[in-house]
Amino acid sequence: MKINIENMEINYISEGQGKNILILHGWGASIETIMPIFNHLKNHFKVYAIDFPGCGMSQKPNEVLGAYDYGRITKAFIDAMKMEEVILIGHSHGGRVSLVLANKYPELVKKMVLIDSAGLIPKRKLNYYIKVYTFKALKKTYGTIFFWMDKEKKMEKFYKRFGSTDYKDADGIMRKILVRLVNEDLRPLLKGINASTLLIWGRDDDATPVYMGEIMEEEIKDSGLVILENAGHYSYLDQFSRFKAIIDSFLEKDKIS
Repeated sequence: MKINIENMEINYISEGQGKNILILHGWGASIETIMPIFNHLKNHFKVYAIDFPGCGMSQKPNEVLGAYDYGRITKAFIDAMKMEEVILIGHSHGGRVSLVLANKYPELVKKMVLIDSAGLIPKRKLNYYIKVYTFKALKKTYGTIFFWMDKEKKMEKFYKRFGSTDYKDADGIMRKILVRLVNEDLRPLLKGINASTLLIWGRDDDATPVYMGEIMEEEIKDSGLVILENAGHYSYLDQFSRFKAIIDSFLEKDKIS
């Protein structure tokens, strides 16, 4: 299904009945990646999932969005669906957006599940800064050496060769959005979140490491962290049986019979 929000066609799905749950996928992903969660919960809840702008079957934005913009767009979707209260489940970037919503709309978000959530600036060691400055130097050199090539094609070739995986996979405005998002620190929002929060993390997550979950557990008042062993950034897929048992326990009182 499609809905127009801020002049963008946003793709979404909805099934079930009961209390509202909105599942928000990670960066560069889509509804497809969170379907196991959607299908597990639809028998006990009214479950919604959306493709963020520029992802899946949703239209790309015309401006460089930040976390608060994604929050505003998601709130517009919630309002359009006439949800007066919602349980948020956010993976990675979806967790980032959930943090914004839970802080800004405490009357709307009473519970949320954050899975390997983004939103914090990572601890950066010396080798990170070496990589950054090397990347910038290479970018400048690349532009000078291949002077006969079209600038846009030249830079695309450079990014595919030297950029991070997410950066390589993004293009055009989505690449600019990614740069903005990863440099936004949402940690100041944590202490203002009142929603009962379940944090689920993969022990081997190297995209949003476990220490980020530990910070969130420390600063979000009503929160608890569960670490899944032998699981990475998509911990809910790596340990799906364990994941199901954990969220079922957390949401037990909210289910319809």
